[in-house]
Amino acid sequence: MAEPHAHLDKALTAEKVPNPRGDLLGAIDAWMTAASAGLFTPEDTADRATDALELLLANGATAVRTHVNIGAGAEALQAVREARSRMDGLLDVQIVALTSNPITGPEGRENRRALAVALEVGVDLIGGCPHLDPDGTMLMSDAFAAASDAGIGLDLHVDEVLDPQVLYLRELSRMVSDSGFAHPVTASHCVTLGLQSPDVQAAVSREVADAGVSVVALPQTNLFLQGRNHPTATPRGLTAIDALSQAGALVCGGADNVQDPFNLVGRSDPLETAALLVMAGHRLPDEAFRMVGADARTCLGLPSAEPVVGAVADFVAIDAPSVRGAIADAPMARKVFHRGKLVATTSQSRTIYR
Repeated sequence: MAEPHAHLDKALTAEKVPNPRGDLLGAIDAWMTAASAGLFTPEDTADRATDALELLLANGATAVRTHVNIGAGAEALQAVREARSRMDGLLDVQIVALTSNPITGPEGRENRRALAVALEVGVDLIGGCPHLDPDGTMLMSDAFAAASDAGIGLDLHVDEVLDPQVLYLRELSRMVSDSGFAHPVTASHCVTLGLQSPDVQAAVSREVADAGVSVVALPQTNLFLQGRNHPTATPRGLTAIDALSQAGALVCGGADNVQDPFNLVGRSDPLETAALLVMAGHRLPDEAFRMVGADARTCLGLPSAEPVVGAVADFVAIDAPSVRGAIADAPMARKVFHRGKLVATTSQSRTIYR
């Protein structure tokens, strides 16, 4: 299994950083306020990121892509790089430079400088949030240019709102097709596609598939953050998984935030994401497992780790009768292998006293 969308710099801070409003902007405000107050040291961030990686590994994720906020400086990025070095040889970790908004226009000068610093420090992809910027189109255009110069891919937070008028996913796909961008592009969230008519969903999904853009559905955090102002028929905040899959686009599943102001809960377990894809995304268990397994690895550009001769020996042995049973029970008893080496073991016992 793999985690295609994490936020290791924020992980495990729910006790320190409350989000009374419970929505996305409330979480952003809470995080920025705490960061500005100096609540997080580089040492604390590195330790929390290491803890989060260990939890993911113990649960069976041998590959992780994490977004790291870089607007406040390079300290969080350096801390996550330190956590990655501590886990060297145990799992694969990719780091996305998540830019702060605004990044366009005169007001974005410092945030553009922060991206330049992050690229010097070293990241694997460039990220950003076009729907939160005054000029989302320019943000994406600039991100393409910066990624081309650096020779790396893009992973953008796209359309993480419930406004059907916002649909940067279509524009992003057209930019990929028109520019001939040579590196991987991922669109995470893509919430507003799920609000479109079936015809629009199908048309946009074909453009996404034709452009080769991967989509990461993030049920857990979107279920927590989205829809709080819609008391009737509250939307689930998920992308149009059916339409994307039918069009041939790659769609995988991730957990996003874990125990921080953006998501107060979460076990750092891909099987939890798979369970939510079954219940909230209406996937069958085998498909849900593939979305957090083979499809997630493909999104990360990693080779197959399926149980076939010649595949990479990254796998997890779970005490369960079937994939469905593993998703339903999420047993703690697991053995995790990375490149053929046992890297984590968790045992579980149960006693009933009659």
